[in-house]
Amino acid sequence: MPANANTVNIKKPKRAYHHGDLRAALLSAGLGLLSEGTADTLSLREVARRAGVSPTAVYRHFPDKQALLYALCQHGAEMLAHTQTAAQAAVLGVGGNSHAAFAASGQAYVRFALANPALFRLLMATQPPGGHFGANAAKVSQAMRLLQDNVGALLPPGATAAAQRIAAVQAWSTVHGMAMLMLDGQIPADE
Repeated sequence: MPANANTVNIKKPKRAYHHGDLRAALLSAGLGLLSEGTADTLSLREVARRAGVSPTAVYRHFPDKQALLYALCQHGAEMLAHTQTAAQAAVLGVGGNSHAAFAASGQAYVRFALANPALFRLLMATQPPGGHFGANAAKVSQAMRLLQDNVGALLPPGATAAAQRIAAVQAWSTVHGMAMLMLDGQIPADE
């Protein structure tokens, strides 16, 4: 009898693959790619490679590139809202008035665009369901709600909903126009 006849060949079971929070890792990889290029150059294969997973793993969370881009937009909108809210709170925290806080939130919008150009362009090119001023308020981004709330607070009492909408579009147009002019190098980026 050979010496190893009593030896049982036991294979170690394969360890189950576990990434942790794969969706968050994929979004992080996508944001990293956007910081280096544009949404057009972003690929699901490269997102998977950056996240350290197989290309097919991406499809567990995002059925296609558009779904990933939309999720990146949602994340970008949250980042923008947080940036603007923090800027506004900082002004109010040192005794600033609502006009100064509103101006600070507009400056934060421009700073966000300059710091995240590809994400900002993607965010502005991708319309949420129902539009930015749609009737479905639950789908409107936090940043848009902040804008609408600020404009409503600054208008004279009794201003109509139409007046509030016009004022919000005018304020958004101003900061968005400034951001785009600076991003495109048409005017220098400064405070």
